[in-house]
Amino acid sequence: MASEAGAGPAEAAESRRLDRWLWYARFCKTRALATRLCQAGKVRVNRMRVRKPHYSVCVGDVLTFAQGRDIRVVRVLALGERRGPATEARALYEDLRPDAGAPGAVPVRLESLQAARRPAGRPARPRRRGP
Repeated sequence: MASEAGAGPAEAAESRRLDRWLWYARFCKTRALATRLCQAGKVRVNRMRVRKPHYSVCVGDVLTFAQGRDIRVVRVLALGERRGPATEARALYEDLRPDAGAPGAVPVRLESLQAARRPAGRPARPRRRGP
């Protein structure tokens, strides 16, 4: 009968809500911001877009999301028990960007990825008028 009672404390500690983990790891200032980031579909877990803030994150999962103008790719190393200081938060993940460890490296910027999709500028007057 005890096995039918549900998940025990050891099983519950194997995963964490995505919004809570983003908040614990200090990627979002508030949990509400982390929830909105998830609901907007801006987070990918193992290359799969996630729209639910209650999605379970496990150790070893790879998260991809935008933070400011940077694209972050991190691997979950630990789930955390609280939102602690920055040093404790850095122990929860490993940064997987190829330039993360290089001194003076320029991070991948969203604007550099979007520049290829955007036209160069306003077209000349004859082009605006049509052929």
